[in-house]
Formats: sequence, structure tokens, C-alpha cells
Amino acid sequence: MRFSFDSSSKLVSIIIPFKDKPELLSGAVHSILDKSTHQNFEIIGISNNSEKEETFRQMQQLGDLDNRVRFFEDNRPFNFSQINNEAVRRHAKGDYIVFMNNDIEIISPQWIEALLAEASRKQVGAVGAKLYYADDTVQHAGVTLNANRAPVHVCHRVHRTSKSSRLNTVSSCLAVTGALMMISRKQFDDIGGFDEKLAVAYNDVDLCLRLLDRGYTNIFTPFCEAYHYESLSRGYEDTPQKQRRLAKEKAILRAKHRRILEEPDPFYDTNSL
Repeated sequence: MRFSFDSSSKLVSIIIPFKDKPELLSGAVHSILDKSTHQNFEIIGISNNSEKEETFRQMQQLGDLDNRVRFFEDNRPFNFSQINNEAVRRHAKGDYIVFMNNDIEIISPQWIEALLAEASRKQVGAVGAKLYYADDTVQHAGVTLNANRAPVHVCHRVHRTSKSSRLNTVSSCLAVTGALMMISRKQFDDIGGFDEKLAVAYNDVDLCLRLLDRGYTNIFTPFCEAYHYESLSRGYEDTPQKQRRLAKEKAILRAKHRRILEEPDPFYDTNSL
């Protein structure tokens, strides 16, 4: 896919929070530096309570490798929303922000152009990517609602070679994952950033639903592709404490967006699969 508009003047700030896992951090940063055809970007790595000497050595090496790579520490208890909001406020210089997990590996060279092609339109809110598991099945192609009115990923576990129109077409959607998401700085500021009461889960969905309420449209683009080695960095919701926190955050999401969560998804047509 070739993008005809000139995006070279647009500075993109890529924010990557992480805790240790230097091998994942290295893979994420190198995939950006090695693959990206759009060169006007900055990478802002935010270390959250990292402890391993190897992590800090890796931060130094990556920073020395390219002057577009900068690292900062934010050692508060993990809160995805707070960490990213603070990174935007204090460190991001770009007019467009990419939120990116440290367990992402970029595949498509024009991934930034693909996101910018949508995010630069005035009526667009958040723009999400096509993400794959390591086995080449789909992890994310937008977010819809299941029969229980809970957010789920479109085309989940479909193989990446599927000819599904939903998987291969730029489309409007209810929400996109914050694992790899672009939004203009203007829209992010307008919406007030991530809700910091949602520390771990549903903060991306909440952001997207608030954008919808403001009249913006959220977009999935299949032309930004990456591997997402999901939960390699923070793990799964597999303890009673984590499950209680997840239930609390789900209740917050439902209370804030009861109307839209009780209605059919206007962007999702099962016939398009």
C-alpha cells in the first residue's frame, strides 16, 4: 500500500512503557528503527519500576544508538493511564501520539504512514493496527461487543491470510486496543487523556468511547501490521487480586458507558467477516 499524501513533516511521538524485559524492549525499538519508512519520530521509553541492571544497560545502548530514542523513569505503582498521560504531558513533542506496548514488533514499513493517513483527518479519533500473535493468528482488528455486551477483539484467532473484508479493509469501529494506537495530540488533549481510575484494563476502550461521544470516529487500519506478544510483559489476570481489580474496572466502564454498551455495535456487521 502506497500513501500519496506527504506526511514527512508530521512528528510522531511513540510512547513505550515497560518494566524490565530488556529483550522485548530491544525488539520493539529495533523494529521501529529498522522498519519505519517515516523517519520523523521520537521514541519515548518509560521505565516503570525496572530493577535489572541489564534493563538499564539496554536503555543506555538504545539511547546511544539513535538520538530519537529517549528514556525516562516513572516509578509509581503501575497505572497504564497515569504513566501514558504523564509521558504525553512531560515528554512528547509530536502532534501525533502512538501508544505502544513493549511486547510489539513492527512488521509493515509504512506503519506510521498508515496510521497518519487516518489520524490526520479532523473527524478521526483513535486509530488502531492489525496485530498478530506469534502463530500468525489475529490478536486485534478492532473492538466490538460480545453477547454479554463486553468488549472483544474482531476476527480474534483468525489466520492472518484470511480474505475477510473486515480484516483487510480500513473501517470504523467501536474501539481499538491501546497496545498500538495513534491519536492526534489535539484529540487526546480534547478528551482529557486516559481515565486514571482505569489503571490496567479498559482504559483504551473508555478513551475510544469518549471520543465517539465527542463526535469522533475510531478507525482500524489493516495497513499497520505488527506482532503482539500479548501479556509477555505484565502477565494475565490470573490471581484473585488481579481478578478483583479487573471486575472493578469493568464496572467503571459499564457505569460510564451504559447506553452504548447496551446497544448493538453500529460498526460491526457479522456478514462482513
